[in-house]
Amino acid sequence: MAHFDEELDASGLNCPLPILRAKKALGGMESGKILQIIATDPGSVKDFDAFARQTGNELLSSKEEGGKYYFLIKKK
Repeated sequence: MAHFDEELDASGLNCPLPILRAKKALGGMESGKILQIIATDPGSVKDFDAFARQTGNELLSSKEEGGKYYFLIKKK
């Protein structure tokens, strides 16, 4: 099981809400902390990839399991 400091469940939300919520959650976290995001929108895979590149945060992992998408983002 991957280690993370906070979890954001964005299940049932469509783009751009998972990204906006992740941005807000990361804003309240210290540098180096890891946020796990759970989403159900298939578009979130490329969204979080782009989000990490644009913000400088590190996308540690991205996986799909049972129709849910799990992302681990390390705050820069």
